[in-house]
Amino acid sequence: MPVSVAKHPSVSVGEFYTRHSETLQMKLIGPEVGFDRRIGEPTINRPGLALAGFFSYFADKRLQVLGHAELSYLRSLPDAEVRARCRALCAEPIPGMVISRSLKAPMALLEEAEASGIAVFRTPMVTMRFTNAATLALELDFAPTKSEYGSMMDIMGIGTLIRGSSGIGKSECVLGLIERGHSLVSDDMTRLRALEGRELVGTSPDLTRHHMEVRGLGVINVMSIFGIGSVRLEKRLDLVVTLKDWQELEEVDRIGLDQEYFEILDILIPHITIPVRTGRDLARLVEVAALDQKLKSSGQNSAVEFNQRLIKTMQKKKEP
Repeated sequence: MPVSVAKHPSVSVGEFYTRHSETLQMKLIGPEVGFDRRIGEPTINRPGLALAGFFSYFADKRLQVLGHAELSYLRSLPDAEVRARCRALCAEPIPGMVISRSLKAPMALLEEAEASGIAVFRTPMVTMRFTNAATLALELDFAPTKSEYGSMMDIMGIGTLIRGSSGIGKSECVLGLIERGHSLVSDDMTRLRALEGRELVGTSPDLTRHHMEVRGLGVINVMSIFGIGSVRLEKRLDLVVTLKDWQELEEVDRIGLDQEYFEILDILIPHITIPVRTGRDLARLVEVAALDQKLKSSGQNSAVEFNQRLIKTMQKKKEP
């Protein structure tokens, strides 16, 4: 059962700073104001035209970055004009400003920003490099997210989400896979993030990361028991496996010609259903399913190849 769908139309300046200040080498200049302002678009704007007085089509929902060009232009103006231009910029509902290359910002800009409740940051990064890195960070922050009931594993490079009703045997299956050398991404609840509408990346909620709950044993720390190689922070989702009681299935696909898909955030992921019956080695079956998916992704489909060989054999028998 899918739960907790969230699409982020905006990210606060405080959230952005907390998540990415280390990577982007950002440091706050002046007082901590404007952290609750929202960044409305996942990209960066350079306000050169705005500083020149042209505000038509001004991208006021974006984080504003000032580099050599913008600051050199301000330095070329009389002091009174600098303050007027800075006041006009800060009167717009911009989320925040970043000064690149560790350049010294005009005092008028800092004072007008503080008066308007706008946070100003400084970074030693070159303007273009910061713009690219910040845009990538914002795209991650703005990516649609969704939580799915199910445990996610990295099985030889194939991110596999294992679903099924309570008590069907997911935990035992996951433990079996970990013992075989595969890595746990998330237990029981998996957070999925859509990147550019083309792929899903799964991770675990912070509280349960590296842990899993096993009936009869309680909560165990997978990394402490099986080692650092038994866990992964995140993984692209390549396959969804649903464990279902054999008696609940009307019919079981014996060949696998028809590919099923599981839709998450408008992205279709290959999906298979594995019947559960007493004595079946679920860990082995899921492992083989993941390896078969790996073959399919490289262009080799065992079911299709078998069907083609079968058709050829039948045609030869019909020939006189």
